[in-house]
Amino acid sequence: MKEIMPRIKQDWYDQLIILDGGSTDGTVEYAQQQDYLLVSQKERGMRYAYMEVLPYVEGDVIVTFSPDGNSIPELIPTLIETMKEGYDMVIASRYAGSARSYDDDLITAFGNKMYNWLVNLFFRARYSDVMVIFRAYKKELIKLLDLERDLGYSLGEKIFQTRISWELLLSIRCAKKRLRVIEIPGDEPPRIGGERKLHVIRWGGAYLIQVLREVFAWR
Repeated sequence: MKEIMPRIKQDWYDQLIILDGGSTDGTVEYAQQQDYLLVSQKERGMRYAYMEVLPYVEGDVIVTFSPDGNSIPELIPTLIETMKEGYDMVIASRYAGSARSYDDDLITAFGNKMYNWLVNLFFRARYSDVMVIFRAYKKELIKLLDLERDLGYSLGEKIFQTRISWELLLSIRCAKKRLRVIEIPGDEPPRIGGERKLHVIRWGGAYLIQVLREVFAWR
C-alpha cells in the first residue's frame, strides 16, 4: 500500500475505496491515516468482497485494482479514457501485444491460457486475458449479467469446497451479450507485498465447472 497507493493520483478518479479482508499488518491503519474510504469485509471470498463494497460505489464505472504490485497504477487513466470511447468493459491484459506477466509460474500460465482458449472457443470471443482483476467496467453490468447471484458460482464452489471471484463470469457473459469489450496491454509485475493465496486445484476445478455450466445454462 505504501509503495503503490501514492502513485494513484486523485484527479484520476471520483471515488477510491479500500476493501480490507482482515489485514493485521498495518494496512487498515495506513488506509485510515490517508483518509481513504475503508470497508471491512465480513464474508470470505473475492466475490463477497465486491458485493459488500458495492453499496458504497457512487460512480457508473468501476476499476478493480490490486495494490500488491501486480497492477500498474499508471494504466488507470488509459482504462478510463478507453471506457469513454463507448466500451462496456476495458481489460488490462497481461498477454495482449508485448505485455507479459512476471508473476506467472508454469501452472498459472497454463491455467490462464486454458481458460482464454475455452472462453474464446465456446463463446466466440477474442480475449487474451479472461481472468485478470485489473479492468474497468460499467457498474450496471453487475445486475445486467446477474453477477451478484450465487447460481453462477454455487455448483463449482460446492463440488470443490471453495469460493471464486466473478472476473471469469464477467468475461463470459459480456461475450454472450456481445457487449463492447476491448483489451489494452498491461504488464503484471511481481507482487511486492502480501501472500499469494492461490488454491490451484480447487479454484481451477470450480472455474472449469463454471465455464461448462455457462455453455448450457445462462442466456
